[in-house]
Amino acid sequence: MKITNIPFQKTGYFSKTMCDYLAKSDTINPFYHNFPDLEGFKNQIVLKEKSFSDSKRKVLVDVLQKQYVRVNASDKTAENIQFLLQENTFTITTGHQLNLFTGPLYFLYKIISAINLAEELSLNFPEKKIVPVYWMATEDHDFEEINFFNFKGKKVQWNSNQTGAVGRFSTEGLEVVLNELSKHLGTSKNAEYLKKLFTQGYLEHNNLAEATRYIANELFGEYGLVIIDADHRDLKNEFLPYAKEELLQQTSFKKVSKTNTEFEKEYKVQVNPREINLFYLTDTIRERIVLEDGVYKVNNTDISWSKSELLTHLDEVPERFSPNVIMRPLYEEVILPNLCYIGGGGELAYWMQLKSYFEATEVLFPILLLRNSVQVVSEKQQQKMDKLNVSTEEMFLKQNRLIKKKVKESSEIAVDFSKQKAFLQQQFNDLREVAKQTDVSFVGAVNAQEKKQLKGLENLEKRLMRAEKRKHKELVTRISELQNAIFPNQSLEERQRNFSEYYLEYGESFIKTLKNNLKPLELEFTVLTL
Repeated sequence: MKITNIPFQKTGYFSKTMCDYLAKSDTINPFYHNFPDLEGFKNQIVLKEKSFSDSKRKVLVDVLQKQYVRVNASDKTAENIQFLLQENTFTITTGHQLNLFTGPLYFLYKIISAINLAEELSLNFPEKKIVPVYWMATEDHDFEEINFFNFKGKKVQWNSNQTGAVGRFSTEGLEVVLNELSKHLGTSKNAEYLKKLFTQGYLEHNNLAEATRYIANELFGEYGLVIIDADHRDLKNEFLPYAKEELLQQTSFKKVSKTNTEFEKEYKVQVNPREINLFYLTDTIRERIVLEDGVYKVNNTDISWSKSELLTHLDEVPERFSPNVIMRPLYEEVILPNLCYIGGGGELAYWMQLKSYFEATEVLFPILLLRNSVQVVSEKQQQKMDKLNVSTEEMFLKQNRLIKKKVKESSEIAVDFSKQKAFLQQQFNDLREVAKQTDVSFVGAVNAQEKKQLKGLENLEKRLMRAEKRKHKELVTRISELQNAIFPNQSLEERQRNFSEYYLEYGESFIKTLKNNLKPLELEFTVLTL
């Protein structure tokens, strides 16, 4: 096995927001609090210790114990749940949708990042207990985003007419998906394990939340992972004051809108707030709450309340009020003794839009950590890269750029007109000086001719490159096929492939290899040659 680490910024797959964050750029500083390094965590621990009460800890542990009644928790997970009662215990949290059979590979990378960071912080702060948490997005209602996974280029999909929060969806009918998946798995030991995991997860549990908890626990329970479903009355009751403020004051809309005005001067805005950022949740619906002419309504329904009726209803059934993407991070930090949220680039960007909202509600803003990213390269693929003289970093180049680079390196002639362009520009610089001394109006004609001549050189260069590509057709084909195999759809494989492809080949050693080699605080992209 070979491990290569590349700075995230050099892969070409991360946004300006994340690159500036990793570089601690001055322009991004206003949108986060403590940075994800040991000094930042030292500061965060002190602040969280002061702001998280014992009563919240008791509610959290009571809920977790109820949710783990039907789960075969490892000794380490059971111990971690008990530790959460102690004031010196904190969490590292990552969250993810309830994607079918874990969905894309980065589901694993998120959770392992949380586990490994919790372990590293426990070593560096031995007087503290740090617990890794996976927050299941059980209240999400975007079923189309989670009802499939890709297996060896094929889409394995679950069709269902159910509506509402996906965590409450019945798992009835998933035997059809199992039958489809089984056709492609074969009969090896690893294939049988995957079939068993799917069967016990989805066919032996009543709803998607229970099924996902079972699968995540089977894969990561030995490392002490604690899995939480925040779709619970007691947890919502802890959040009740913030939900009430949202309904009456629309604080999130005001604060996030103001932040977005500043954020978008440099970065892409990921989420825009609504006037009310709460959904109304029942077993069959999750619809927006809107305020129209002094009346609170549930969008696309006949449900409505006056202000006093709504506040009474909120007190009676807080579990029916579901935070959206704007408020969900606040909910998490209210009910968990959390130090850090681990997520992908898009997630962290929208968290950054929320800092002023957190400050307005006097809830401590967490440290934000970009999750580990991984590219798996087989030994056979590595051998092909070596033969083609393509380095690991070069493999991340856009395909056209990579091919151009390698064709130029292999060509017997210079497929680069940089010298000619520089010479031409110098000639036109001289012409401009002459024009200025004779007739200033002539400068425009000189500039136009320069542009035309440079364009002509660029076109000649492109024609020469096309000719060299034809001449080196075999090289171009081999590079294209190799890169397409490593980066499906010219995208990071972690967004495309499912863990089952690698588990089928490597078994449990695949997860153990990830666990042993991902280092969250190094803030680098990992390439594993297996």
